[in-house]
Amino acid sequence: MLFTMTWRNLSRRKRRTLISAFTVAGGVFFSVAFTATGDYAYTNMINTSATMGFGHVTVEPEGYNLSPTLQKRIGGANAIREKALKIEGVTDAIVRITGQAMFASAAKSVGGVFIAVDPSQESPENNIYLRSMVEGSMLDKTDGRQVVVGWKMAKKMNLRVGKKLVYTTTDINGEIVSEVGRISGIFKTGVDAVDGSIALIPIDKMRSILHYGPDEATLVSVFIDDQRFAGQMRDVIASSLAMKGVDILTWSQTQADMAGIIAIDRRMNYLSQFLVGLVIAAGILNTMFMSVLERKREFGIMMAVGMTPGRLFRLVLLESFWLGLLGVIMGALITIPAYIYMSNIGIDLSSLVEDGADVGGVLIDPIMKYRLYKQSVAAILSGVFALTILAGLYPAFKAGRVAPVENLKIV
Repeated sequence: MLFTMTWRNLSRRKRRTLISAFTVAGGVFFSVAFTATGDYAYTNMINTSATMGFGHVTVEPEGYNLSPTLQKRIGGANAIREKALKIEGVTDAIVRITGQAMFASAAKSVGGVFIAVDPSQESPENNIYLRSMVEGSMLDKTDGRQVVVGWKMAKKMNLRVGKKLVYTTTDINGEIVSEVGRISGIFKTGVDAVDGSIALIPIDKMRSILHYGPDEATLVSVFIDDQRFAGQMRDVIASSLAMKGVDILTWSQTQADMAGIIAIDRRMNYLSQFLVGLVIAAGILNTMFMSVLERKREFGIMMAVGMTPGRLFRLVLLESFWLGLLGVIMGALITIPAYIYMSNIGIDLSSLVEDGADVGGVLIDPIMKYRLYKQSVAAILSGVFALTILAGLYPAFKAGRVAPVENLKIV
């Protein structure tokens, strides 16, 4: 009976009901837009930053993140890699050596950072420099004299493929050491700060220069299938390794600047969704309250013939429930086509984004797309639906407190 009465009441003012339902539908649409663009942008930035050297989770010498020196190193790096690869959710693990160096050519000297890599462990999926090659080729041996540099560094130092490059750093004893290499390739990531300061060097060649042992390195970069679980994966890796003298850090610790920017942007996103929620709640509250005021005489008659305040309360609350459900369904119908388009094609904003624009050293993707996790979908739908119920509580409460005798006087 209440079900029938609810739909009859909602159908009396079809225009008002549809406007309220569209308000809820708009809330669903904009909540999905805010959340999906954020999820795509954050995930893309985090995954890209992981391929720049440190991975989603990093195993490194104790204190290295705060004070990175080449005197700090970890032994048994390949054993750590093998253990990490056996953990469910780990897609790859790579042994690397990173440090600061001076690079010199016949034309100029510049300061920068080297990343010593094992070519057999690297792939375009986990190495942004490898997939950004524009000239020459990647390293092919672990002990060769090949060097890969960014195009900005090559331009500043007048370097081309085949030309010599001298790099100078300090070894484990603090002594200055130098080596001569030849440019084998040039990459272009699009971030000038990266392209002007990074050089890739064979890992065994760097070990011999630094006087490292054959299985020593400064870090093991671990890649996982879902960056959201980096914290959990760090704990699992720490438990699996059970090693002293190492720090196991997530991307938010190794890329603190970018993590801070994402955290601020995420809070602004939540604020925007909160404001959308207020609009939805205000719309539902207005609709239900006007409906209650218009039907005060009707409610008085219903109570005079035996309807209890509790049933009247449930009747009005049920109207809010169905109004919210109708709005959520309409919102889904409106949002799904937009989501399919945005997740596959997106909107090209390259005309609005400056070339080489970056956030915390990570290139901004000029294509705006959607990416939505299942948990986000559930949170949006349940959140919007809950708002409609909460907005209907006060009108329902007022309806339940109708005084039959007084309201029967209303004409």
